[in-house]
Amino acid sequence: MRERHADQMAAIAERQCRSAFAELFSYYAPRVKGFMLRLGAADAEAEELSQEVMIAVWQKAGMYDRSQASVSTWIFRIARNRRIDAQRRQRRPELSGDDPILRPPEIETPDQAVSRDQLDTAVRKRLTCLPQDQLILIQAAFYDGLSHSEIARAFNLPLGTVKSRIRLAFMRLKGELEGGI
Repeated sequence: MRERHADQMAAIAERQCRSAFAELFSYYAPRVKGFMLRLGAADAEAEELSQEVMIAVWQKAGMYDRSQASVSTWIFRIARNRRIDAQRRQRRPELSGDDPILRPPEIETPDQAVSRDQLDTAVRKRLTCLPQDQLILIQAAFYDGLSHSEIARAFNLPLGTVKSRIRLAFMRLKGELEGGI
C-alpha cells in the first residue's frame, strides 16, 4: 500500500490524476480528521482542517519525495503544521477600532506640559537627595530596566534588601514630593 500511495502522489504531481487523488482522499481524509480531533480540534474545525490538508496534498504533490518520507508521514506533517497554524490564529486577539490603545495619543496642552516638566524637575532634584545605596538601586531599576532579582545579582545583595531599599526610596520621594508640590 505504501508504494501504491507513493505512485498515486507521483500521478497527481505529473498528470494531476483525479482518480489517484480520489483514492488518497478517501483513505487519508478521515484519518487526518481523527488526528485533528485527537489534537483537540472541535469536530467542525477538524473537518475544515482535513479539507485544507487534502487541498494542500493536491497542490503540493510535486514537492513530495518518496526517498525522504512515506506519503502518510508527509501528509500528517502537513496536518500537524495546519493545526499549529490554526491554534496560533485562535490565540491572536481580535483588534477593535474602538480599543483605546489603538487611538492616537491625546495632544498635551501647554498647562499639562508645564506641570509634567515641573514634576520631572522636582523628581530629579529629590533623587539627588536620596542615600547613595538607594539611588543606585532606583537607577538600576528604572533607568537600566533591571528586575529586582537582576539588581540583587548585579550588586551582590539579598533580594529582600533590594526591595526594601527601593521601597524606602519611593516612600521618601513620595513624602518629599507631596509636601513640596
